[in-house]
Amino acid sequence: MSAIGDDLRATRLDLAGTREFTLPGAGPARRTAIADATRAWLTELYAGAVGEQEGIALAAVGSLGRGSSGPLSDLDLVLVHDGRRTKGESLTAMADRLWYPVWDSGLSLDHSVRSGRECRDIARQDLSAAVGLLDLSLVAGDEELVAGVRATVSHDWRSGARTRLPQFVESVRARHHRHGELSQQVEPDLKESLGGLRDVTVLDALTRAWLTDRPHGSVGPALGQLLDVRDALHVVTGRGRDRLLREEHDAVAALLGLGDRDELLTAVSTSARTIAWALEATMRRAGQSQRARTLRVGPRRPTMAPLGYGLFVHDGEAVLGSTRRVGIDPTLPLRAAVVAARAGLPLAPQTLTNLAACPDPAQPWDQQHRDLLTDLLAADRGLATVWEGLDQVGVIERWLPEWTGVRGRPQHHPVHRHTVERHLLETVSQATAVGRDVARPDLLLLAALLHDIGKIAGARDHSLTGADLADRVLRRWGLPEDERATVVLLVREHLTLIETATRRDLADPATVDSVCRLVGDDPQTFELLRALTIADARAAGPTAWTDWRASLVDSLTGLVRERLTGRAPQPPPLPPSPSVDPAALDDLRDGRAHVRVDPGPGGWTLTVHCRDRAGLFADTAGLLAAHGLTVRRARLATVDGVAVDEWFVESPGGDAPEASRLTAGLARLDAGDRTVVAGSTRRRADPARGVPPLTAAGTSAFVLPSAGSGATVLEVRSQDREGLLHDLGRALTHEGLRIRSAHISTFAGQTLDTFYVTDQQGAELTPAAVGRAVSAVIDACDTA
Repeated sequence: MSAIGDDLRATRLDLAGTREFTLPGAGPARRTAIADATRAWLTELYAGAVGEQEGIALAAVGSLGRGSSGPLSDLDLVLVHDGRRTKGESLTAMADRLWYPVWDSGLSLDHSVRSGRECRDIARQDLSAAVGLLDLSLVAGDEELVAGVRATVSHDWRSGARTRLPQFVESVRARHHRHGELSQQVEPDLKESLGGLRDVTVLDALTRAWLTDRPHGSVGPALGQLLDVRDALHVVTGRGRDRLLREEHDAVAALLGLGDRDELLTAVSTSARTIAWALEATMRRAGQSQRARTLRVGPRRPTMAPLGYGLFVHDGEAVLGSTRRVGIDPTLPLRAAVVAARAGLPLAPQTLTNLAACPDPAQPWDQQHRDLLTDLLAADRGLATVWEGLDQVGVIERWLPEWTGVRGRPQHHPVHRHTVERHLLETVSQATAVGRDVARPDLLLLAALLHDIGKIAGARDHSLTGADLADRVLRRWGLPEDERATVVLLVREHLTLIETATRRDLADPATVDSVCRLVGDDPQTFELLRALTIADARAAGPTAWTDWRASLVDSLTGLVRERLTGRAPQPPPLPPSPSVDPAALDDLRDGRAHVRVDPGPGGWTLTVHCRDRAGLFADTAGLLAAHGLTVRRARLATVDGVAVDEWFVESPGGDAPEASRLTAGLARLDAGDRTVVAGSTRRRADPARGVPPLTAAGTSAFVLPSAGSGATVLEVRSQDREGLLHDLGRALTHEGLRIRSAHISTFAGQTLDTFYVTDQQGAELTPAAVGRAVSAVIDACDTA
């Protein structure tokens, strides 16, 4: 044995070094040196154990086969033979002379002795073996034998990939389920977790199957970062393991030249997210390729189902149908994100690249951009995937530069199960679920997104730091001053309610007084704070929102609500009565409706003058839905028997509404022709649109104090959907009610609709009629 062979383990550790660990290019150079030294040692060992013989060779798989060995990585070796040996020394004897010195060196060894046929057979039977043998690399011996085995296994992998893909993907998912997400772990498994080193091998295997091309970009640097962390872990611990335990964080960070353990874990999380995102995109592409070859006969033509606003469903992804607006439309990234997230689809990689080329919204943002942002946050289960894609191409940090301070940042308290940025998104999702209890779910979602934005390096009190950062963000996003003040208060005080409930004496009147003062004696602000408290705790994990904590918060909530009872929410103030447009008088005298279309930011304002009648609201809403228009806001009033209604609408197709067609539709409806509103119902039921039904959520409807308006004021909160206003109007008409005026608003995917209703004689409703009306509108909202 040569000097290098005396202690292979020590030699590999020496080659890893410590002083040059952080120099540019040190990682690849280190791993190349370790691989070269290991191969030289094994070559010398082979020469003594086997000698020069045809039809036999020593080959490596695993990290040595790929050239990515760490200082103390295991050795995965195969003694390959041609299966023709009938004379001479046994293979077992030769193998023993190879394996025992490796064991004596102190390195872990996975070994086998197989013929070329046996390698092929096991690769056909065992997916893990097949993926491993793709990296089969000659160490010493018969080079043609090893090259032939590798070529045969690679050919079989390509030819059988489409039939084996479902099983392969299932095995990858099962491993992820066992080991969790690398990006979210405080004690991560660098190899087996989702986004770890094993997944880069999966990416390579899918690429070699010719099913897909691996996404370009940052996978290489991300892999290099994880390999550097693994190498440092080997050096620090003196063991060839892949789990980064808490007690090793500081030493590994120091060896890598990082500031502290948080910087280390952030780097690991960022790299893992990059690899995980690339893997998900690659597996989707592979699945698309498999389906294309399996299902399509004849010329392959893409199937594109419209989603609206220029986006389509194609092979399970949302894609842009045209790039004509790329580079000029700052609204396009937000609009595309909302459409994809609501449909529960990821944005295609090329679409993400195109969206990243769009300009940023002008600051401060206008109402349209704010509405789109909160619509995106309200997408619930569809949010995370779309947000991650936008983050991977750099769009999120352009909207929200403060995101870089919390992205991948670990949380060491055992109550937390996610990094800061994932916790923020989880809180947004939980806030969507509890948002039905608040009048302004959009403000709740903004507070949920920003409530821990102050958990940055060096922050002493993340709530105070976060409030300052949130104020800066909300100014850029153009929030009105009163709304901005509310969200900033929620961010600053997001821990106060649960701390008060669990640490203060609830029987002490001063406790309730302090909470009331905190929210400025405003019931709506209190409900927002309560909802944020619940969403934050549920997102943190089961230990943060126990039955005991929930009961204490509920008890405090009851006391505060009782104190604030005399300050119940009031209906929106009635605006000055609108006047009839003189331009509409001729049409009205002739019994026709008059419709005017004016362009507005992100849509159009429709001003409709029409002779008032029972069911007009439902008919107009149904007509707009049948024309594919989405109602964002509306204000309806009646002046001397004439309905004067303003509808602010958007068009998913981008075309301006045609006043003449709407006028004709209203005329047909006035004559009793209901076919003009049938299009809305057909679109709602059309499976080709690729949009799943919205998740079921509770609807609330209640009566507000009428403040002497002479009408019963009915407020309805529900999840928005196509045709909702039409259904609400029909329900009220069916109950024999007249809508004297209405305020229609949509905040973050939730409607906040206020109707001033009377009976047919123009009087306020009796208690019995109120009960029937409330039941009717709830049924209408919850029946899609």
